[in-house]
Amino acid sequence: MLSRVANSIYWMCRYIERAENVARFISVNLNLLLDMPSEKGKHWEPLVMITGDQKTFEKNYPGYVQDAVIRFLTFDRGYSNSILTCLAAARENGRSIREIISSEMWEHLNNFYLELADNQSPTFALEDPHRFFKIIQMRSHLFTGLMDSTMSHGEAWNFARIGMMIERADKTSRILDVKYFMLLPQADLVNSPIDNIQWMAVLKSASAFEMFRKAHHHITPRKVASFLIFDSHFPRSIRHCISKAQLCLHRITESNPGSANNTAEKRIGRLKADLEYTDIDEVIDHGMHEYLDGLQTRINQVDGAIGTTFFNLKPLIGAATNEQ
Repeated sequence: MLSRVANSIYWMCRYIERAENVARFISVNLNLLLDMPSEKGKHWEPLVMITGDQKTFEKNYPGYVQDAVIRFLTFDRGYSNSILTCLAAARENGRSIREIISSEMWEHLNNFYLELADNQSPTFALEDPHRFFKIIQMRSHLFTGLMDSTMSHGEAWNFARIGMMIERADKTSRILDVKYFMLLPQADLVNSPIDNIQWMAVLKSASAFEMFRKAHHHITPRKVASFLIFDSHFPRSIRHCISKAQLCLHRITESNPGSANNTAEKRIGRLKADLEYTDIDEVIDHGMHEYLDGLQTRINQVDGAIGTTFFNLKPLIGAATNEQ
């Protein structure tokens, strides 16, 4: 497979996953406001904090209010991680490899972008945001389903899965990092209804609430963090995502699971091993923010190694791997 083709399908799926994650974050935040209407103002800034792009937002928008944050995260073409920009990039990558992906995938991706780019979309998003962002999530899930059911599970499919898993692991770490910092419990709020509602929102941000409740009876910050980082079966936990990405990487190189023949395999193997042999007590002793910050750095290093190894792309020193 040409490195250009592999790069395009990898980033096409990263962008689709990124758009879906942003839509889910906004949707969960909207539902949270229904339970906590008196605190609307302080709940929109964390959504921008998750992206790490507060400076870009503050330069172009007057304040962290609902309409401004929704426009920034959804429709701002000047912002590289908005949903519309991500879909435009995914569509362009998909257009360049139409002979590799299925016609159903291309048609859905093209229609997905055109619907969002329609002039009426901002009005729809602001008037009925709950329905609007649920539609975006369902469109993203449909794309993933089409990819799994209409595309041969060969090299191209494995590169697509790696891109999706790397992006998912990164976003799970970011939502947990920001929410854990914002929701460090105050003494008078521990185990209160407000405390439980906020941690439920953290789980719902990763579509993890129902699966968490099946495994645990009570919601606590420690249990939520452990589930989203270390659970080996939940498909959006960081450990699960890294494990699946490593498996796809070995399928591409046809190397044995216990070996590492290139830098990408070495880095993802070390990261997977650390996730398997670390527990939540060690993380809290080390510092949750410090651990998650280091985890995000290592995920970015895996991404950089994949680019260098397979796409002949040398990462810029100090450049964010959040864009391509």
